[in-house]
Amino acid sequence: MDLELAGSAVLCTAATSGLDLASATAFAREGADVAVCGRTATHIDDARETLRAAGNGEVLAVEADITNADHVAAFVEQTAAEFGGIDHVVTSAGGPPSGSFLDTEESDWYDAYDLLVMSAVRVLDGAHDHLVESDAGTWTAITSATVKEVADNLVLSNAVRRGVIGLVKTVAVEWAPDVRANAVCPGGHETARMEELIRDDVKRGNYESYEAGLADSAEGVPMGRLGDPRELGDTVAFLASERAGFVNGAALSIDGGATRS
Repeated sequence: MDLELAGSAVLCTAATSGLDLASATAFAREGADVAVCGRTATHIDDARETLRAAGNGEVLAVEADITNADHVAAFVEQTAAEFGGIDHVVTSAGGPPSGSFLDTEESDWYDAYDLLVMSAVRVLDGAHDHLVESDAGTWTAITSATVKEVADNLVLSNAVRRGVIGLVKTVAVEWAPDVRANAVCPGGHETARMEELIRDDVKRGNYESYEAGLADSAEGVPMGRLGDPRELGDTVAFLASERAGFVNGAALSIDGGATRS
């Protein structure tokens, strides 16, 4: 399906690996110009090559820390200058540390808020005018299934990520009809990181094989498997397209039916 995204300018934060890179790659396959940022030079270089191989659009891959306001502002400005504007924004961030409520220090809460919420706020603040000037401005936030159902020992993700959903819902009202805002809430996907964790468990003797570990990771998923990162990426690209032109303020679960609420 041609999503008619060719030539559009897309900014993706923290998108040099995992589900975030899968989303950026989906835009690249559609012929969009894609900008990504990350903190690790190797990941940045690898992402640049991945995106260039995926499509024929322009690629910008830069080093930036999304918890640093100056880095974010520079990334937004560089993207707009490179591509002549910004049509679509996709925000994401790595997960905060695991832990229970009593194991979590006050500073951890502030760090998680800065990572998950303020990073998106800063991007939107810089990109707002560009999105409004676009004929099809969108923002999609990649969050987590924990915004709908809490997970054990992940109090920071459970609590703080919900602030991103509140921001999505608010922007969806305040910036419409010029800009649409949505969120995706992924469950387990077979990313490189997930593969690494399972293979480590095999080495420790927790599973007899990778396949056994993979099956255990998919326990409770009605579809009987983990997600393919490409499925997540294709959904994010679809939400930015005119095919999803009446989807605004949604928080879409992408978890094979694992979320029961």
